[in-house]
Amino acid sequence: MKLYDTPLAPNPRRVRWFMAEKGIEDIEVVRLNLMEGEHRAADYVAKAGLANVPMLEMDDGTCVTESLAICRYLESRYPEPNLFGRTPEEIAVIEMWTRRAEMLVATPLMIAVRHTHPAMAALEQQLPVIGEHNIASGTRALAVLDRRLAESPWLAAERITIADIVAFVGIDFGRMIRFRPPEDLTHVVRWAAAMRERPAARAGMAERPAA
Repeated sequence: MKLYDTPLAPNPRRVRWFMAEKGIEDIEVVRLNLMEGEHRAADYVAKAGLANVPMLEMDDGTCVTESLAICRYLESRYPEPNLFGRTPEEIAVIEMWTRRAEMLVATPLMIAVRHTHPAMAALEQQLPVIGEHNIASGTRALAVLDRRLAESPWLAAERITIADIVAFVGIDFGRMIRFRPPEDLTHVVRWAAAMRERPAARAGMAERPAA
């Protein structure tokens, strides 16, 4: 299998983190340079269907984009440690928190970076007002995570799951625009420190351009 990857983007980082948590080391990683438009090359788009990264090319030639779809497939191939849930109840709770993490926190912060970081102007027709709105929206949503983390060490279970990866990668991507969770959200701050200390947090990381 091959994973088509790019270093700075958050969605590929989800997959790299997921692979690191599971100790997956037998997948070839192919790096694409988004700033040079390598994800828009005709041969890549023919496989991916869209100019999206990451993409997993399976042994039979099947190609899948979307970070969560890739992670679900890898979970089926490399089932331990479990990150998507074991029982029907656990699977449902993890799915719920993964969707909340993505829609309420990660997506707004990723949009904010794309619309306010100078380097992103090469990829996005930037509208700063959109960025500012999404920073405010993502910040408000962190209170939802804080309430949950007041009763659990991790977002969706008594162990790290894909929900934690999705939430933290989105928050950490916000560092490109100097975003930090408010200090009064003490449970989010505690959880973020624990995520940052995991060896997988450094999986595939690259130095960020200055804002």
